[in-house]
Amino acid sequence: MIRKLLATNAVLAAAVLAANPAPAAVRVVATTSSMGMLALTVGGDAVKITVLSPPDRDAHFLLARPSMMVALRRADLLVAVGADLEVGWLPAALRGANNGKILPGQPGYFEGAAQIELIEAGDAPDRSRGDVHPAGNPHYYMDPERMAQVALALAGRLAALDATNAESYRTNAEAFAKATAARVPGWKEQAAGAPGVVFYHKDGNYLAGLLDVPMLAYVEPLPGIPPTASHLRQVVQRLEGRKGIILYNTYHSKDGPAFLAKNLGWEERQLQLEVDLDADGTAYLDHLGVWVSAVASASR
Repeated sequence: MIRKLLATNAVLAAAVLAANPAPAAVRVVATTSSMGMLALTVGGDAVKITVLSPPDRDAHFLLARPSMMVALRRADLLVAVGADLEVGWLPAALRGANNGKILPGQPGYFEGAAQIELIEAGDAPDRSRGDVHPAGNPHYYMDPERMAQVALALAGRLAALDATNAESYRTNAEAFAKATAARVPGWKEQAAGAPGVVFYHKDGNYLAGLLDVPMLAYVEPLPGIPPTASHLRQVVQRLEGRKGIILYNTYHSKDGPAFLAKNLGWEERQLQLEVDLDADGTAYLDHLGVWVSAVASASR
């Protein structure tokens, strides 16, 4: 009798599930792991995420690949950094994907840069000045306060696509913003008085601005242009006798930073710029904390 009841209950449960299937996850394609982190933090279990640019690659210089086009063809929402960071490959990947609902201007296209104020905006496109971004510096993912703003905007976009989980999206984004607000004062205190930093590229500028730490120079003579011997010697001459630290990320060559470190007597550290592929909001804040500690560790 018990077995019969259990079997009957199982059949009824299956019938209920068949009549009321679980809502399908929103298929999100993120251009970088930082954007994937935001989608996971805001979307939680209601989203399924594919990241196009892994953290060990420079998202400026990818090539559109068939695997990208397949992912984009199936996507409900594309979450991009924007500000022309992906301009060299994303338009081609979108053309190959032939998915009209995730094209710019459609509800399925979300650009983080469009949700916030960017620094260094207004530079005219001029190859003689290196890899400039007229819309502004696209590396805002190094500023958690801006990322919290983007998260709130992303919650609204996800809610528009999936009203069933709208409240969850909003709650998750607000929790991320609250966690960010709790971390930033301690970071500013930790970095207070740091003498300054040399970045390889302008990808650390938002973090330096957040911490109110001087940006002393760049390993690159111009954005996206490899360092020359004459430029590196000029940096040494300009900074000789000062204190600071040299920070660069994992896909940059060690040669320029090593030259500066040797000739200035400074520490140089190579850190991953983007978060890991499976990072959530907590892992992202921990990741930024590593960068803050490096900035604060400069000899004073």
